[in-house]
Amino acid sequence: MKSRLGDIEVGFTKRGSGRPVVMVHGLAEDRRSWALAQERLTDHRTFAYDLRGHGETTAGDGDGTLDQLAGDLARFLEAMTGPAACIGYSLGGTIVLALAAARPDLVPHAVVSGTSSVVGRAAAGFFEERIELLRADRAAFAAALREDTAAQIVTAGADLDAISARRLEAVGDGRGYVNAARAMQALHREPLTGALAGIRCPVDVIGGDADRFCPRRAADIILAELADGAYHEIADCGHLMTVDQPERYALTLRAALERPERTGG
Repeated sequence: MKSRLGDIEVGFTKRGSGRPVVMVHGLAEDRRSWALAQERLTDHRTFAYDLRGHGETTAGDGDGTLDQLAGDLARFLEAMTGPAACIGYSLGGTIVLALAAARPDLVPHAVVSGTSSVVGRAAAGFFEERIELLRADRAAFAAALREDTAAQIVTAGADLDAISARRLEAVGDGRGYVNAARAMQALHREPLTGALAGIRCPVDVIGGDADRFCPRRAADIILAELADGAYHEIADCGHLMTVDQPERYALTLRAALERPERTGG
């Protein structure tokens, strides 16, 4: 499915019925990364959409800011679901947190996984290297993306070539990757952490115990600022959760979505 929202045409997949849930993928991913989770959550009305410049969504006039990406999510919610629980992975989690802080009327529950609210100097340099590599040499970027993908998986048996090829396809012409990487890079200068105290909805933070890209410390920084936060850890799991532990991840998402009912949230 596609819909024109602001300056972009957005590709998305809808599944199931029940309470609405919107899923936001990470950098160098697209909505296909949520396929198994959508299959396991058919008692919810799930929407997985492609970020601007990723997958089937056009790049539009990207300005390289988290505010714009959060605004894209706001327009999607306003057009498709109204207020809805939002699940975000990595970059997508940062987008969800930004919108939960800015528009509490749209996000009654946030679930974020492998997510950071601040980017250190080394990570900012990593994003800059990948941006320059993508602009200069597509083949070299593809090789680097394969290396990055391998570092995000800790379990054996993953088809690294197929996963890397899917991720490279999601990157498309690269404009969306560069736009989103710039937004994340800006968190080195202006962390999102300070805005988290303003979030009043329940926030569930999911981490992989072997995630080197967003380790437990990143989750702890987020949790320390939240009024209503809970942590869930997935064993034997690196950063790329939908590949490393897809079934455990889907079960953890379900548990997180049910938390407000158990606590009266």
